[in-house]
Amino acid sequence: MRHSSRGEVDPFIVMDVMEAARKAEEAGRHIIHMEVGQPSTGAPEGARKKLIEELENPLGYTVGLGLPELRARIARHYGEWYDVDLDPTRVVVTSGASGAFLLAFSALFDNGERVGLGTPCYPSYRQILKAVGLSPVDIPTTFAQRFQPLPGDVADYDLAGLIVASPANPTGTMLDQGSLAALFDACQAADAALVSDEIYHGIDYDTAPVSALQVTNEAYVVNSFSKYFSMTGWRVGWMIVPDDHVRRVERLAQNMFICAPHAAQRVALHAIDCTDELEQNKAIYAANRSLMIDGLRAAELTRFAPPDGAFYIYVDVSEYTDDALKFAAEILDEAGVAVTPGLDFDATRGHHWLRFSYARGTDDIREGLDRIARFMKARQS
Repeated sequence: MRHSSRGEVDPFIVMDVMEAARKAEEAGRHIIHMEVGQPSTGAPEGARKKLIEELENPLGYTVGLGLPELRARIARHYGEWYDVDLDPTRVVVTSGASGAFLLAFSALFDNGERVGLGTPCYPSYRQILKAVGLSPVDIPTTFAQRFQPLPGDVADYDLAGLIVASPANPTGTMLDQGSLAALFDACQAADAALVSDEIYHGIDYDTAPVSALQVTNEAYVVNSFSKYFSMTGWRVGWMIVPDDHVRRVERLAQNMFICAPHAAQRVALHAIDCTDELEQNKAIYAANRSLMIDGLRAAELTRFAPPDGAFYIYVDVSEYTDDALKFAAEILDEAGVAVTPGLDFDATRGHHWLRFSYARGTDDIREGLDRIARFMKARQS
């Protein structure tokens, strides 16, 4: 049967690792999950309890831009966290951050246009861009530049748009306000759009992340309830767009999705105010981060930068392998720990890297590190 070239995207390798881990568990093995960026906690208890009360009422379609009260609460969130006065009409509630990226790319770019990605980066940017007929452009970054793109890249690579993430996946690095402003200025000079992925905001350790909204009103800002708010399976996110783009995005959202799931929007509305529970989760990530840094170093996996935010450590394993995919499979098979090969994030250099997630419970992280240490010791003996 005929098929389109837009469907020829690469696999999401971390999902393949998850499936291999599931099969191992199905066969009776105990697997420690360090492959996927999914909190071990669920949606905040207070939010779930309120939803149960609300299920007595029918939950039909919402308007395409999302529940008005949720949009208003998200706008207030920007005042509380960033001291930004945000008009709620600029808030678009989406079917996860993935839905936001699909809307953003459709609203901003025409077929074939070039959109830059500082690699290593979240792999689905590249695949969604391909699927909607755009040209993803990998921009190699270095440790010295904190694995973030530079302003000169916008003109050098002849870009129609640039995607930045801070804190970034897989590295956990962040852009400060000056760096973010310089990237926006470079985009403005080149008539390129800036898309800022901020889904790991709230999960930071020493310095609070900067939102693109603190720099400009002329960018697309994407966020999600999946990470800090611990709502991965509920599939609800949001996007902030310029005033003159709201109706354009609304028309796309109405036709592509009708609306984000109503029940998920209700939980999200309540989750924003479950601060105590969410901060307890963040404290667990901070403890896990310290454990992971010490544990990886003890296992002689030392080539990494301690992350500023998110819940990943991206490790250079080139002294041990030229094939991170095979190395990850060996760790799963021999140690019972699932980790993600860097090829997901960087198709050119990722064969020398692994990503370790510390989003799970602390006991799991401790056990996983012990297993990795034994694996590495056996490998070097």
